Amino acid sequence: MNKHDNNSTRLESALFATIGAGIVTSFAIGQGQPPLEALAITLIAVGFALVCQKWAV
Repeated sequence: MNKHDNNSTRLESALFATIGAGIVTSFAIGQGQPPLEALAITLIAVGFALVCQKWAV
């Protein structure tokens, strides 16, 4: 089994979640969604990714 550094794995999870949610919320902002709501959705997605990453190892 491959041992990963927990901090770098968390950073990767947070980065990928931010990029993925950021793309979707950027489109939503373009369609008229409030920016603060889009930021909240992005932060929730990052939190969810970190929680999933913690228990997936």
